[in-house]
Amino acid sequence: MHPSNAPLPPTLIVIPTYDEREALPGTLARLRAAVPAADVLVVDDSSPDGTGAWAEERAAQDPAVHVLHRAGKQGLGPAYLAGFAWGLEHGYQQLGEMDADASHRPEQLPGLLEAVRRGADLAIGSRWIPGGAVHDWPLHRQVLSRGANVYVRALMGLGVSDATAGFRVFRAELLEQVIAEDIASQGYCFQVDMTRRARDMGAAIAEVPIDFDERTEGASKMSSEIVREALVKVTLWGLSRRAQALRKALD
Repeated sequence: MHPSNAPLPPTLIVIPTYDEREALPGTLARLRAAVPAADVLVVDDSSPDGTGAWAEERAAQDPAVHVLHRAGKQGLGPAYLAGFAWGLEHGYQQLGEMDADASHRPEQLPGLLEAVRRGADLAIGSRWIPGGAVHDWPLHRQVLSRGANVYVRALMGLGVSDATAGFRVFRAELLEQVIAEDIASQGYCFQVDMTRRARDMGAAIAEVPIDFDERTEGASKMSSEIVREALVKVTLWGLSRRAQALRKALD
């Protein structure tokens, strides 16, 4: 997908952080170079390693960089929700999300923004469609991610190949509706939750192929608790959708 030369609407990219002092500087520099017209909001959960303090120093030098501090480690989903709420309050028309560790290539963000410009309400950077790829991932991570998405697709019928992806851009109008409801999900589960809510609202969802790189700095935040939450909630959501479909068929 070739990005257009149209001016970029007010755009905010939300980056949640917890102990990402090593990784964030490089990611932020690449992001500012790739999409200089976009603003960035670092949402830091009081990182013990000084990530929030470094981000404040960077924000003092660059008016396009902003920092939102939260008290203690509260989780990925709540961090994104806080960042999205901040962005909507400040009038951004497009709001994106990406990891701090450069697993998502900032240079591929223009492709997601272009998908929204062409009519998508939600653009998802997908690893599991033609053209997408993962690099330097151990086999068990690939099996986990592929398996999770196959399970979500089979049980929930979202029509999305990478519902767990965390590299996304939302149109503000959709995001306002989605986060107006109560959302209490983390990790994989948060991304699936946002996808299913967008689909239920009739949103136009586009998947854009991306490269996903294994992080080279810092430590992964993935845990067995996050995987367990996703399995339980996706199962419950899927069974609920099937029950609703059955009731409609019987009416």
